[in-house]
Amino acid sequence: MSLNIIVLAKQVPDTRNVGKDAMKEDGTVNRAALPAIFNPEDLNALEQALRLKDMYPGTKVTLLTMGPARAAEIIREGLYRGADNGVVLSDRAFAGSDTLATSYALSAAIRKIGNYDLIIGGRQAIDGDTAQVGPQVAEKLGLPTVTYAEEIVNADGGHVVVKRRIESGVETVKAPMPLVVTVNGSAADCRPRNAKCLQKFKYAAVPSEAAADEKKKALIEKRQYLSIGEWTAATVEADLAQCGLAGSPTKVKSIENVVFTAKEARKVDNTDEAIDDLIKELFANHTIG
Repeated sequence: MSLNIIVLAKQVPDTRNVGKDAMKEDGTVNRAALPAIFNPEDLNALEQALRLKDMYPGTKVTLLTMGPARAAEIIREGLYRGADNGVVLSDRAFAGSDTLATSYALSAAIRKIGNYDLIIGGRQAIDGDTAQVGPQVAEKLGLPTVTYAEEIVNADGGHVVVKRRIESGVETVKAPMPLVVTVNGSAADCRPRNAKCLQKFKYAAVPSEAAADEKKKALIEKRQYLSIGEWTAATVEADLAQCGLAGSPTKVKSIENVVFTAKEARKVDNTDEAIDDLIKELFANHTIG
């Protein structure tokens, strides 16, 4: 048995470096002002897809991301680790999308890809922390969804067995395919780049990248596997009223960079008596206990 798996991935700004220029006047993120990275939990999701590929020979893993042409770097990173192909949804009409508009665009692209058994994504992106896109995609496609996955155990007989991390422990559930699964950061880390895959796909690019690089353009013409799909709103037949800012009811009013600083400092001697006194004081003022 083989599977067709779509992995939802996002290129996100590194929120560890948020500064005063991180937000535009219209309330959208100024992505050009921040370094771009592969969303961490999407890497966990990719690893689950690759483990299923190892488990079921013939399985195909397709990465899907939405963003400007530079988001193709996310697809290349997936190819370096063992994914088979990828698509970048890139259109100015998608700019400024909230989770509702993002899930609409992704679901339109998934319908165009078609013939899928599993859609796997990270629980949430670090630039929003909403955990809404995965379940919204499932709703728009009319699919069941399993959230907070820590391990996809198997996918036999038309069903998937998933271990979920919940507040009270670990829950094991069984769900029918096709299915949307969102993966926690507590799941297994993604494997490193594979040297052979890196050599094979290092010149992979979307058409807009290749157009500015004659070497890449020539290589892609000879080796079609280097061509990364680049789809617009028209390609996926998206309703523009549901895309980008026009389709986004959520508006960000402001963003603030908060830096915690210690107002007071106290030095405690390295003795049992001093530590005992400190603990008693913390209990007394209800800092602990």
